[in-house]
Amino acid sequence: MTRTVVIGGGVAGLATAALLAREGHSVHLFERNERVGGRAGTLERDGFRFDTGPSWYLMPGVFDHFFEMLGTSTSQQLDLRMLDPGYRVFGEPVGSGEARRLTIPHGLECVVECFEEVEPGSGARLRAYLSSARQASGMAERFFLYNPFTRWRSLLAGPVLRALPRLASLLGTSLERFVARRFSDPMLRQVLGYPAVFLGTDPRRAPAMYHLMSALDLDEGVQYPMGGFWGLVERIEALAREAGVQITTGADVSEILTRRSDGGLVASGVRWRDRAGSEHVEHANVVVSAADLHHTETALLPAEARSYPQRWWDDAESGPGAVLLLLGVRGELPELEHHSLFFTRDWGRNFDAIFGPAARIPDPASLYVCRPSATDPAVAPEGHENLFVLVPVPADTSIGAGGADGEGDGAVERVADAALQQIERWAGIPDLRSRIVVRHTIGPADFARDYSSWMGGMLGPAHVLRQSALFRAQNQSKRVTGLYYAGGTTAPGVGVPMCLISAELVLKRIRGDHSAGPLVPSAPAPAEARR
Repeated sequence: MTRTVVIGGGVAGLATAALLAREGHSVHLFERNERVGGRAGTLERDGFRFDTGPSWYLMPGVFDHFFEMLGTSTSQQLDLRMLDPGYRVFGEPVGSGEARRLTIPHGLECVVECFEEVEPGSGARLRAYLSSARQASGMAERFFLYNPFTRWRSLLAGPVLRALPRLASLLGTSLERFVARRFSDPMLRQVLGYPAVFLGTDPRRAPAMYHLMSALDLDEGVQYPMGGFWGLVERIEALAREAGVQITTGADVSEILTRRSDGGLVASGVRWRDRAGSEHVEHANVVVSAADLHHTETALLPAEARSYPQRWWDDAESGPGAVLLLLGVRGELPELEHHSLFFTRDWGRNFDAIFGPAARIPDPASLYVCRPSATDPAVAPEGHENLFVLVPVPADTSIGAGGADGEGDGAVERVADAALQQIERWAGIPDLRSRIVVRHTIGPADFARDYSSWMGGMLGPAHVLRQSALFRAQNQSKRVTGLYYAGGTTAPGVGVPMCLISAELVLKRIRGDHSAGPLVPSAPAPAEARR
């Protein structure tokens, strides 16, 4: 019997625990907070239920595969709704004029027609662009995303070798330049470039390989799981418990324990404190940290056991921080779709503010608004709307923390106020602020306090080339046998689908499986093997 401890009950921790329990491990998961979910959290106030993290359901094939690995299916676990339109884009108005608007419909043919209306001749170029994106997406899934990179020959497969010239071009070209060569209209360029933000980086620095993201929203479409992403967390938690995982919340892991053997350091368990402050030791053969990797390496391990010490992080690049604004609004807001994006004209300046050497809060800011109540009536009282506003800012804890009803730190509340004014002006909702009945903000300091997030970032290390794929921090300690890592701060990267894949990469590492693609689902281990 393998006794396994998982640190952190976010999506990656829950997914890893569930997979390992199904494999036959006896798994005990420790979560510091009073609820699981991590960044995919929830807040309930006055009849509103807010997701406090992810809100775009993309890469459905990853979810399908993960649920199959647990012996079930997406259709059994989630009630998905396809959004049509997928989202709306607002462009920064000029002077006193109205904001430019572009509504992205569902379905390839409709999207092609939409592009063609904006820029004649762009429809055919979009078809070619999305065909390339589909090929890149398929290549990534077969040979890179699920690859533990433990055997170089996994990268010597025929399709990879034949695609090397193409891959070299995509890796050596920025996403922004790749898009600009094909499209002229500024807003169309932004539609194709904004996925870089979801990867925690600037489209001027993201490899063009990431144009594969456009195959997800423009081609496959954008879905929404009823109940929001908190509903998804609840389902993964339930599956983990059904597989035999023991979950303890209010449990703060303070140290990963190691012992010496002839081969070096070996993980032997964790030291943790309960709600009352009492200290405990949990012995284990395997430890998986799904906590922030910087926190794991620099706070939970002694110096001799660190694969990624502080000097490694000093040279790393963080993704953005965020100010989140959760709003309960009286009345309807038809001006906003389920997803709305607000793009500044000079978004290069916007990215310089977030990622540049003289980091500052961008003004105006490109921002994102989610209105889940457009699809899901359960997230708001009747006659009200639920809004989630995300303003990317530098990953900087000095910006401060949020709070309820304007009581957050000054800089956070000023960002929130500016975002509200921007939405009012650009979307044509002049009375938005007067209709707010619930307001709650979250800032970078909250991410650092609640999730031990490196620099207070909302995502983790940015997906620049040197922090992507095999160059990203991997899922197994280089110094401690039996210690593994999962989550958005390690491979393959940020986002809920990537967290699910990271769980499978841990499983591969433990099995000694060196294959490049997704595992074949198998029958669960007998219940007695987990006792």
